[in-house]
Amino acid sequence: MADGLFPKRKPLTKDDIKRLRESLPKKVEISSEGTKITEHGEEPADVAPILESHSDEISVPLSAEEIRAFQVYASMLKEKNKVMNLTAVDDDKGIAMKHFIDSLTLCPYIREEETRAGNGKQLTFIDVGTGAGFPGLPVKISCPELSVTLMDSLEKRLKFLDEVITALSLKDCTTVHSRAEDAGRNKKFREKYDIVTARAVAKLSVLAEYCLPLVKVGGVFLAMKAHSEEEEAEGSKAIALLGGTIEKTDTFKLPGTDMERTIIVVRKIRPTPARFPRKAGTPSKTPIA
Repeated sequence: MADGLFPKRKPLTKDDIKRLRESLPKKVEISSEGTKITEHGEEPADVAPILESHSDEISVPLSAEEIRAFQVYASMLKEKNKVMNLTAVDDDKGIAMKHFIDSLTLCPYIREEETRAGNGKQLTFIDVGTGAGFPGLPVKISCPELSVTLMDSLEKRLKFLDEVITALSLKDCTTVHSRAEDAGRNKKFREKYDIVTARAVAKLSVLAEYCLPLVKVGGVFLAMKAHSEEEEAEGSKAIALLGGTIEKTDTFKLPGTDMERTIIVVRKIRPTPARFPRKAGTPSKTPIA
């Protein structure tokens, strides 16, 4: 991870974290009427210790207010997960590490793109197949200056994300109900984003067909993968056909774990041919070979 890309922030002390916990709502209630944050009942999620311990290790220092936002998000996620299958990982440690820290590993790459753009330009970012909001919402919390779009094909998930966006008072953060293949053929979304990402188990060639049509020429597709060597070799032809080139690949382990992660930076160097993406369902059934 690149150093020096983030503004210096005062490290949180134990007293800071204690005050942070005391300021948190004691319960988050989610009903058909919306989200209610109350001051009684169950203890909220407690992801602060892990975020404080490991965020600096990935060069993404967090402020007390940002950690508070992650606490509220985690509490809402756990509460909603009781009635809707949002994530198989719903313990505090798992949410903090496998969802939040993992998502935040994108932030140094985003800062690099902001530096590249210069002049304080607001960059546009879209998370394709966002699910429960990963990595898009953690990125928005840490990089509030971004204009963030969360795209998913399941409307119920997006309703939950809208509740989180409202609860955290996030600005320039919207949801879109669409399949990636449909969005990639829609003039409203096609080649409109500076940064596109997806965190998924699909092959790199499939993710590239989902994501590269959405990237502006000159922008980047940040592919988040667990393992990539074979996929990178297989996906390079698809990436070239779709107008991209692999700029670099970084492999690392999440701090404090043996979980390997890879981020592949794909630069969009020319427009995607009009025939891509193919119709819904085709990229996954018949990947570009």
